[in-house]
Amino acid sequence: METEIDAALRRLAATDHPGLDGMEDAVLAGLRARREARTGIRMAAIAGIGAVALGAAAAGPGTSPASAAAPFGGAASLAPSTLLLAER
Repeated sequence: METEIDAALRRLAATDHPGLDGMEDAVLAGLRARREARTGIRMAAIAGIGAVALGAAAAGPGTSPASAAAPFGGAASLAPSTLLLAER
């Protein structure tokens, strides 16, 4: 007993589909393009890590923070911050 599915499968097996021509080349070209794109991203990441490392090395050890003294000399006795602290 032969069904329509068997006949359809036989027709499919008998001839190659025209869309399959060159499919292997297209898949391999796509793989090559993806590999090249990943290589570009990888190189950019390596360059970024190198730049951060170079910047950290160039900065050297951290310095102590600046003191809270007045910028033009001695302490300003009439500065608002000094007056507010005196009330406490």
